[in-house]
Order: sequence, then structure tokens, then C-alpha cells
Amino acid sequence: MGHEMAHATSRHGAQRVLQQNLTQTAMTGIAVSLSDMDYDKQRTVMAALGAGAQFGVLMPFSRKHESEADEIGLMYMARAGYDPQESIRFWQRMEEVGSEQPPEFASTHPSHGTRIAQLQALMPKALEEYNRAGKR
Repeated sequence: MGHEMAHATSRHGAQRVLQQNLTQTAMTGIAVSLSDMDYDKQRTVMAALGAGAQFGVLMPFSRKHESEADEIGLMYMARAGYDPQESIRFWQRMEEVGSEQPPEFASTHPSHGTRIAQLQALMPKALEEYNRAGKR
């Protein structure tokens, strides 16, 4: 739940819409500048640019938001008095029972393994917050 709250408080939805609009505007501008090019060549160039934008800009941007929401949600969890170490166990269970994931570069979300590693790196700070919350 903290993860989803983090998306809202960080305004990830609005940021994603802006990023998509900027990408679409750039693609439209490029298409106009290529209008005198042979149609088949233009389609090839635009397809390559579209794939580049998707895999090189939009998906990494989305994965960044997911990782940021994981971090903020972890801190929300700890401050609310929930053991933050459960987040790691959650993703370990997801990794065990989950179906085959696409390669991370082709996904809008980090892999389970990446999430586990990121949460482990954040755990000292999260445990500090958790321990502080228990003393209130």
C-alpha cells in the first residue's frame, strides 16, 4: 500500500504523462522533418526511433518510478510500525512463485531480483525509521 501511496504523493502519473507527451512531440517533429524522405525509409527510421524511445527513455523512466515508489513505500511502512524486512521476504516469495519475467530492459518494472537488492541496500535506513517509530 505504501508503494501505491508513494506513486500518488510523488506525482508519478503526471510525470509519466508529461514524459510521454514530450516523446510524442519529438517523434512528430522528427516525422515532419523526414517528410521528403522515401516512405519506406521514413517508416524504417520512425520505427527504429520509436523502439529507441520506448526502450531507452519511457521504460527506464517507468522503472525509475517503480524503484522510487519502492523506497518511499518502504519508509512509509517502517514509520507506520511495520517490519520493513517483510518487503524483502515479499519479493522473495514473488520471485519463487512468479511466472517468467521479461528481461528487465523490456519491462516497465524492475525485476524481482533488482527490487530485492535495492530494498536490501535501503534496509539500514528503513530499520532506523522502524526502530524510531517503535519508540514513540
